Amino acid sequence: MWLKAKAPGSPGYLELKRLVQELGLHTVCESAVCPNIGECWGYGTATFMILGDVCTRSCGFCAIATGRPQGLDLEEPERVAQAIRRLGLRHAVVTSVNRDELEDGGAFIFAETIRKVRAHCPGTSIEVLIPDFQGEWDALKAVMDAGPDILNHNVETVPRLYRLMRPQAKYERSLELLCRAKGMRPEAPTKSGIMVGAGETWEEVLRTMADIAGTGCDILTVGQYLQPSPAHAPVLRYYPPEEFVRLKALGLEMGFRHVESGPLVRSSYHAAGQVDRASE
Repeated sequence: MWLKAKAPGSPGYLELKRLVQELGLHTVCESAVCPNIGECWGYGTATFMILGDVCTRSCGFCAIATGRPQGLDLEEPERVAQAIRRLGLRHAVVTSVNRDELEDGGAFIFAETIRKVRAHCPGTSIEVLIPDFQGEWDALKAVMDAGPDILNHNVETVPRLYRLMRPQAKYERSLELLCRAKGMRPEAPTKSGIMVGAGETWEEVLRTMADIAGTGCDILTVGQYLQPSPAHAPVLRYYPPEEFVRLKALGLEMGFRHVESGPLVRSSYHAAGQVDRASE
């Protein structure tokens, strides 16, 4: 079986877990039950999740808790920057839950986190994996004006499956976000990702990849969907490794500068290496 992940428990994993708890932070690695947590944390890398750990949306694929978030932690950006400094990261990834109850969707906290990391870790490149901000483009501009090195927003699945997998999102809105981000800072790479195995056809995958490429997106990730619990959408097909290899080749033909494609690939998996290869 090709779906094998490194079990957590290494010294690096335990040290990062201690640091996250000490600073009162959240990671998408834990909240989304990522299968790569043992490998990534063992190497001292993590995707920090800001704006709390409760999401206002109820996506069919995601294990993050859904509910009504309480308050806003204005000191969180400083603590994230301190964690990145103490880890000595060359490349940092910051994502968030959806905060649809906030007027700007949490864009200010994203921007402030970028600024704090710049101040404390000037040599660290910053990738932000953002929500769609419900199409509030001033919120997107606030994030882009803060100067992230990479803007990442996942399309996640084919449009036909949005009602199942992303019921509060809109396929066209996600594509527009990628277009607008590229227009705001053409020099900054944009990135997106999709999951396969939830019931889409091969032709739908290729059309979705082509739509993403049409936004000018530079980097694409493609990974196998894994059901986080019986309450989530079921896995309908496991793609073999050779099909991921084929999707990578087809993605490069579509114009992506880099495609990370494999069964255990997730949006932030080997993120620093993705940046390097896209720049070659």
